[in-house]
Amino acid sequence: MTGVVSDQGQHSPLSPPEAADLVLGFVNTRAIGGSAERLADASATGLWLRESGLVHAETLVTEADAAAARELRQALVTVLLAHAGEPDGDGATLETAETHLRRSGAMYTLSPVITADDVRLLPAQAGVAGAFGALLAAVADLAGKGTWTRVKACRNPPCHLGFYDRTRNCSAAYCSPRRCGAQVAMRSYRSRRAGGTEDAPDTSIG
Repeated sequence: MTGVVSDQGQHSPLSPPEAADLVLGFVNTRAIGGSAERLADASATGLWLRESGLVHAETLVTEADAAAARELRQALVTVLLAHAGEPDGDGATLETAETHLRRSGAMYTLSPVITADDVRLLPAQAGVAGAFGALLAAVADLAGKGTWTRVKACRNPPCHLGFYDRTRNCSAAYCSPRRCGAQVAMRSYRSRRAGGTEDAPDTSIG
């Protein structure tokens, strides 16, 4: 993946690193906007993991693995909602999500690979556990690049699509200001009207 490079030769934070694509691909396996749930069961989860290059074709994926994938995904979605300014998003508290991610970090261990050029974290396990470890390694990579907080989930409740915030001040709260941002603004306007105020809706939410 080719990204924007700054004058110092570093990857620009305004361009999504490859690790962001993996994390967003995972959190967006949810049924969003009429799309199918991609982690519904062992078969569907195995298919997504294979298509993403996280497991080999012969890797056995169980129903327990599928349930663990959904739990890991939900914890990440909650954190991404917090990045967008919604600390208790999607019905789960941020503290619960962070506790689950800490527990996942202990279960799906990573090993540092140190070279003269850099340090990378790679899964210490194989199979599905290694796949989950690779997802956590991608998060660590984003944090190391200073771009983890740019990976967000849309604050519009019917959506919650994961997206990468390309704004310079990292202020985006919706995957699409024109669609989801406008929907939230209109709901807020209608709520104000119901409460007796008549301010026009602000559809410029970023």
